[in-house]
Amino acid sequence: MCLIVFAWRPGHAQPLVVAANRDEFYARPAKPLAQWANAPQVYAGRDLEAGGTWLGIGPNGRFAALTNIREPHKPPSRRSRGELVADFLTGKQSVAEYFAHVGRRSLDYAGFNLLLGTGDQLWHFNSKDLAPQPLGAGIYGLSNAGLDTPWPKLLKAKAALAEVLNDPQPQALLALLKDPQTAPFSELPDTGVGLATESLLSSVFIASPSYGTRASTALIVNADGSRVMVEHSFGPLGGRLGEVTLAV
Repeated sequence: MCLIVFAWRPGHAQPLVVAANRDEFYARPAKPLAQWANAPQVYAGRDLEAGGTWLGIGPNGRFAALTNIREPHKPPSRRSRGELVADFLTGKQSVAEYFAHVGRRSLDYAGFNLLLGTGDQLWHFNSKDLAPQPLGAGIYGLSNAGLDTPWPKLLKAKAALAEVLNDPQPQALLALLKDPQTAPFSELPDTGVGLATESLLSSVFIASPSYGTRASTALIVNADGSRVMVEHSFGPLGGRLGEVTLAV
């Protein structure tokens, strides 16, 4: 998952509103958003290469999502970061217990941001800081750096989210995730991948022959615990593959 913008509004009728894009190589096999056969209270997409996921919901208000931290010169990690989301959604540990578990194993993974929620709380963990942070009310964004790092696409997506929060609807959230405009070269970060790749990755919605936005997900959590998720899936060059809508 390479872009997540979200509004956390404790006490609101819709306390959590999320719009997220998963960016990945198209060749990496994955299943779209669905109920998991081995964990029927979990709803998420699934990475078929390593078995984890990038964003999902589980029982008792559980929510988890992940972005990678861009480190192009680091060697491959020993474990898949997607299992961090899957293990929380299928487990029973509290957020504090789970973060303690993750902290002990963080060196097994390449860099990552992890969001965890349980209905009445939302936390962020950055593997570089190793300090779980409870989040107060606000509009936040994650891409492939720290929380709210002001990359152009993150600023643009947060602003677009703020514009629809009076009446957030899944289709409006999905629409803001479809922006293909790249940032001017002068505004690009330097993460060590070269100017051409920085430009490709600077749009909210990424499309190319081999790598791009594979899934766009809208999640709305209501105060009564009910949740609506809508996912659009995509193939090479941004070709639309399907849509899944869940209300649980």
